[in-house]
Amino acid sequence: MGSRPDASRSRSLPASLAAGDPQPSQLTLAFDDNRLASLVFGHYDQNIAKIERRLGIIANANGNHVTLRGAEEACEHARRVLENLYARAKLGQPISLGDVDGAIQEGALQGNLFPKEESARPSFEQVTTRKRGTVRARNIAQDAYLTALRRHELVFAEGPAGTGKTWLAVAYAAQLFERKEVDRIILSRPAVEAGERLGFLPGDMREKVDPYLRPIYDALYDLIDPRIVERALQTGEIEIAPLAFMRGRTLTNAAIILDEAQNTTAM
Repeated sequence: MGSRPDASRSRSLPASLAAGDPQPSQLTLAFDDNRLASLVFGHYDQNIAKIERRLGIIANANGNHVTLRGAEEACEHARRVLENLYARAKLGQPISLGDVDGAIQEGALQGNLFPKEESARPSFEQVTTRKRGTVRARNIAQDAYLTALRRHELVFAEGPAGTGKTWLAVAYAAQLFERKEVDRIILSRPAVEAGERLGFLPGDMREKVDPYLRPIYDALYDLIDPRIVERALQTGEIEIAPLAFMRGRTLTNAAIILDEAQNTTAM
């Protein structure tokens, strides 16, 4: 971990605060472990800098202390962010800039949805697999998605590409599978690019649909040891089931993922 030569440098308040609106506030946090505090602050304080930019405050880190200056609400938000990141570091989990964004979202949720006299939830929903360890939602939408997966048997998710819809679904299915809460994982995706020619493509069923299921495979191999995935594919515990071949199936005690469902047709 690099040193932070500018950790205690003096910086001026944002223009709105310098003008006196709103009233600036100041608070200081002290962490027990210098090493963990260094992880929280980031390499050359990059995590602190991101929090400053996102929340419009000034944060001066020095050793295991950090002083926050700015609007009272923003400073409280920053405090929640830093405490969440420190709790993550204590669990041995890495802290990336993406995790800082997630902690900022968490802090906003805790501050907006819970009265001061009530206790906020300590963190967003998370899933755990043997290979990846604990993976936590990074924003309010992902948190709501994982909460829905826990509470309901059937969940629909829609959103722009790259927002974690497929990856989080596979992560949750992998967690259920490793905990023996389900016997199988069924993966399905419409092979619309192949049209009605799917049966005429060379190879067995898995080879036919592999090109159309790569996003799900990528998530599987990211979350579960590849040797376990290959063995489970051979035994049928993880099954590739093209949507065209799903009619009439009876699937019991299984986690079923239908990706790209917008490409399906109404019955």
